[in-house]
Order: sequence, then structure tokens, then C-alpha cells
Amino acid sequence: MRILIATAGSRGDVAPYTGLGVALRDAGYEVALAATQSFAPLAEEAGLEFRPLPADPRAHGAVQGGRELMRAAAAFLTDLGEGFADTVAEGTDLLLLSTTTAPLGWHVSEATGIPSMGVYLTPTAPTGDFAPIVAGTRSLGRFGNRAAGRFTLHMADRVFEPAVARLRERLELPALTAARMRRRQDEAGWPVLHGFSTALVPRPSDWAAPLTVTGCWWPYVDAARRLPAELEDFLAAGPPPVLVGFGSMAAGEGERLGAIAVRALRRAGLRGILQSGSAGLAANGDGSGNGAGDGAGAGAGDDVLTVGDVPHALLFPRLAAVVHHAGAGTTAAAVRAGIPSVTVPVAADQPFWAARLAAIGAGTAPIPFRSLTAESLADALTAAVRNPSYAQAAAAAGRHLSGEDGAGGVVAAVRRLTLSSPAPGRSR
Repeated sequence: MRILIATAGSRGDVAPYTGLGVALRDAGYEVALAATQSFAPLAEEAGLEFRPLPADPRAHGAVQGGRELMRAAAAFLTDLGEGFADTVAEGTDLLLLSTTTAPLGWHVSEATGIPSMGVYLTPTAPTGDFAPIVAGTRSLGRFGNRAAGRFTLHMADRVFEPAVARLRERLELPALTAARMRRRQDEAGWPVLHGFSTALVPRPSDWAAPLTVTGCWWPYVDAARRLPAELEDFLAAGPPPVLVGFGSMAAGEGERLGAIAVRALRRAGLRGILQSGSAGLAANGDGSGNGAGDGAGAGAGDDVLTVGDVPHALLFPRLAAVVHHAGAGTTAAAVRAGIPSVTVPVAADQPFWAARLAAIGAGTAPIPFRSLTAESLADALTAAVRNPSYAQAAAAAGRHLSGEDGAGGVVAAVRRLTLSSPAPGRSR
């Protein structure tokens, strides 16, 4: 069977599917990963076939404000839909669709007869247990949470509408709105597997049976890969350091964040590693990051090291704590390593994950990104590292997470689908 995993977005929206793809390949399936071109190296490193999707979230430039964001998202999705059918037509027997590709993949599946399943990294179906993950962290009550969840999906359908209309026309399908297709999938009991841990979010009590939680899917890391020598030397030169990184967030904020991070680390008496990421974080500031602090410079020194892309799986277990934006993948990696988190959520679902870490005691209270200062970060770091309760809670959650086999759950679901369904037709 030829399986195509299709996803789109930032690195955190793509990397977990490399490990999932390898697990499916090891189970005997032919696996291809479809994503935007910049992620080809991730697929190649994992030994997976790569199929480029014709869209680039950076092509529409920086946006400010809700309306600009909606327009940019709609344009990105329209670009994405343009070549989606061609990507599938290269040979596919089963589609595994992410949150961002499912509302397009459903129409391709209808046109080709190829079965599909959802493989989502976050909970998106409405539930009374909590508010939508992109709508803040305050519960609106069970009725309000469900209503807000439905409204969030309605807004998502509006963003997808132009892309869906153009895709259905290309596929020679009758007109159908994005919202109607979503209702059709819900009514049919379309299966969705969720790659997050119940250590962080228990499966919602009111979810329908086709919505399951498998546990996390991890980015592929070659068994022979090692940390860079310079990083190994730094780790060996003193007590476990703290990592500060914002992943794909905070582009253009590197100078400010680097200065704040170094001042905070020194104020707390901790060694640190700055992961450059999209922000361009570096320990080379002049100490003027936010105009406040204890007077210590923020330049590079023996106590701070700047690194590039490093696998979380190799580095996190050797840290005292991690400062991060609370993306779903980084959040899970910190829990997996059993280390405390200091979260500085930037946007989207990050406040949700930051709140979940704090709720289970594995992270300090989130610091809003725009109000981050060296003082607030230093205080949170001191608490996270010096108060043993954070490490204890993180270790307990890590033990829970280690008992989950997320990729294995997907493999089992694919096998069940294969046994219960007739052989899928070939794509046209």
C-alpha cells in the first residue's frame, strides 16, 4: 500500500510526520511525505519519498491584524490546493491528512476514490471540556466551549472557501461549500487520529468514537546523529544549562530576545544555550534588549552558547529547563525529557499548551510575549530550576508519555482500515 502523508505550515507542523512516516515504512508500507518545498531535507533525512506542495507561507509577506492574516491564509491555501491533486496523482492508496490539508484532501478523496484518515497534531473538534485551542485559555462553560468550537471551525471553513471552490472546479466536481463538506465528513464518522499526549490533554469526554488520541509522533532522528562537538564541550563544561528558543516564531526579534535571554540567565545565575530559530536569536547583544535589568552585559561569554538546528530528543534530556514558545512539538519534547518549562507563548495554539504545562505543574505561569522582560524571565527561570516541584511534575508527565506509542497507534489504525476495506482504487 502506498501512503501519502500531506501536511503544510511551519517546521512544527511537518517534522513530527517524518517519524510517523518511518514507523509506517518499517511496518511494510510505501510512504511519501507531501509538504512545501523547504521541508524536502526533512523527508530525505528520514529516507521518505518527498512530494512538493506548491505553496509557501512566506510568499505573502509579513502580516499584521486579523483581516490581513485571514487574507494571507486564504491566498496560501489557494496556492496549496492548486497542486494538491497532482501530488496525490503520483500514486496513492491512502491519504493521511493534517489539520491544514484535510479540508482540501477530502475533495481529492471524493474525486479519486482514495480513502483518507485525519492525523492531527492538536485537538480541533468542538468539546465542552475546554475552549478552542486558538481562542485563549479561559473556559466558557461546557455550552460556551462547544459553541466557540463550532464558531472556530466556521471561521476556518471561510478561509478555505476560495481554495475549495477552485479545487472542486479543477477536479470537475459539483460545487460544494467547505462547511458542507466538513458536515458530511462528521456525519460519515471520518476517523481522526490525534498525535498529542493525554499527559497534557485527556481525550475530551464528549468526543465521538472516530476521534482518537494515540500519543505523540516524534520527528525522525537518525540513530547515528550526535550533537555538534562545540555543544558537547559546552554541556560538559558545567552544570546543566537552560535552552532558550522560539522555534519558527518571532522573526526579526532576535536582537531583542537575545539580549533579554542573556541578561535573564545571568541574573538567575544559570548557563544558557540560545537556539537561533526564525528569530535569529544570538548571544551577541549589547545589553540593551529591553532597557531594563541588573546592569550585566548581554554579550556572548563562556556561560552562553548560540546553536542552530539541534534535535530536541538529543539535547533536552541534558538541560535544567527550557524557555520556549509553547508550540505543540516543543511542549511535548520538554515533557518527554522530564524537564521544567518556562513558556513565552506568541500566537495561535501556544497559549493553550503553555497553560496545560502550568496546569500539570511542569511549567511556570506563562509570560506573555510582548511583556517579556529580563526580570520576569529571570524570576521564572529561578523558580523553574530551584523549585523541585516543577522537575518532579515534568518527570511524572514524562513517565506517562513514555507509556504511549503514538506512531504504533497509527500503524494499527491503518492495518484495521486495510483489513476492513476493499482494496483502494488507483488515483487518476
